[in-house]
Amino acid sequence: MISKLFVRDFRCFSNLEIEFHPESTCIVGRNASGKTSLLEAVSVLTRLQSPKTSSLVQLVRFGAKGLVTDGFVSNYHLQFYYSRTRRKLALDAVEQKSSNSYLDVARVVYFANSDIDLIRGAGEARRRFLDFFGSQLFKNYREILRSYEKALHSRNRYLKMMPARPREVDAYSKPLLHLGHQLTALRAFLVERLEPYVVEALGAVSDRNETSSLRYRPGATADFESALRESAEEESRLRMTLVGPHRDDFQLFLCSQPADLFASEGQQRTAAIAIKLAQAKILELEFKKPPLLLLDDVFGELDLARRNRLFSALPSRGQRLVTTTHLDWLESLPAGKVYHIREDSSGERLLESSS
Repeated sequence: MISKLFVRDFRCFSNLEIEFHPESTCIVGRNASGKTSLLEAVSVLTRLQSPKTSSLVQLVRFGAKGLVTDGFVSNYHLQFYYSRTRRKLALDAVEQKSSNSYLDVARVVYFANSDIDLIRGAGEARRRFLDFFGSQLFKNYREILRSYEKALHSRNRYLKMMPARPREVDAYSKPLLHLGHQLTALRAFLVERLEPYVVEALGAVSDRNETSSLRYRPGATADFESALRESAEEESRLRMTLVGPHRDDFQLFLCSQPADLFASEGQQRTAAIAIKLAQAKILELEFKKPPLLLLDDVFGELDLARRNRLFSALPSRGQRLVTTTHLDWLESLPAGKVYHIREDSSGERLLESSS
């Protein structure tokens, strides 16, 4: 549970402080007012990453050198500073050399309208979801992912060089294969673990009796080494690594048909919600407490019946931070606190409490 958040130079906010209700807090504002940025700041504070982008550089307010997130979560004081040249995190005012203890404090599930990309969008959205989920479930996931990305970046850099540098490319193929096998195994396990809970959540939220399944699509064949070797000629032509976990994907099926091709938009949105509910359920079971739930303008876009089913399917003890453009739908959600985002004459974002 998060009780207080302070941010400085984060997205559109120069300075902002907010206190949260232990059950539900609603943040109301027009589009592009900064609602999503507040939830993103909570994610960065607790998980040191955004569910929306892989680069923290994009989160630093224009013209500022770095950003600060500072808050109290589950009786711990978390502080995180980030700039292009420096990264500092502290737990209870003690600077941390490793992020392990810091990241043990809280788990987060982020719901958004863009979650439909988990069904019909590009593979990057699904890989980002698996990475955000995996880094919360496995202590070594972040390290393996970052090491793989470094090896991939270095290998691609040598592939782009003229003249060709085959010896250097081959040198980075070894760590790429080693780390790639580990990353593939973790992601395959994540998809396998998710599937029964996605089926359960889809049954709870959907108004249709549909069979469903989840299928992992690895970015290379089971023999990664052979796939890498067989793609060498095409790699030389395109000057980039063509196979591996950076091409991983997964696909959801409804009634044995690919949901991205045959499902309606309503079915796709429901399926995406089911994937996030499955994530929340697994985190709750694994760590014996519900994750922090960040719901970014989700309820207002759903019809009343689906909204009520979603609300009923959320972990009953999980703290909810909800953003919305209006409160017309609020009858089904107890709003412990409600804030409205306003702009003053200088364009500075301010929070006004109405409860």
